[in-house]
Amino acid sequence: MPTDDLPDTFRVTTDEQLRAVSNLTRHRIMAVLRFEPATITQIAERVGLAKGSSSYHVRLLERAGLVKVVRTRKVRGVTERYYAMAARSIELPDPGEGGPDVLMRHAVADLEASPVDAERHVRMAHLRLTDDQFAELGERLHALADEYRQLSDPSLPDASLVFALFHPASRTQAEGDAK
Repeated sequence: MPTDDLPDTFRVTTDEQLRAVSNLTRHRIMAVLRFEPATITQIAERVGLAKGSSSYHVRLLERAGLVKVVRTRKVRGVTERYYAMAARSIELPDPGEGGPDVLMRHAVADLEASPVDAERHVRMAHLRLTDDQFAELGERLHALADEYRQLSDPSLPDASLVFALFHPASRTQAEGDAK
């Protein structure tokens, strides 16, 4: 299925959708489907799940509207379904003050599970920026991610890019929250 047919963004708005994307296994299933459709069997193999578990998680994602059947075919009398993402990207709601940031938790889990001997680029930089510089950097990061997403080739190995540009809690605010 060509990705040209997909909407740009799926906005997570319901509790059911948020629960669906909050699960690390379902996050990894969506990663399998981000470039090309796959069957339950293919998903199970790529994620390392039993077919029944894979089917369960895909059904939850489908019910939440995050993935959809894009093609079917008959194989030995059984209808094989190919699933794909419902949009090119998913936009999560702001977790709110003190709420868990699901996307960053998944990113950290994926980073920790990645091969230690593989090339990785991980960096944290503390910056002091004006409001305009902060906004410009955010726009540039989004544009760079979009540029490289356009260059993505499904035949190449997966690579994940995660960035977070934010104003951390002030030291006094963080200390107050810890009490």
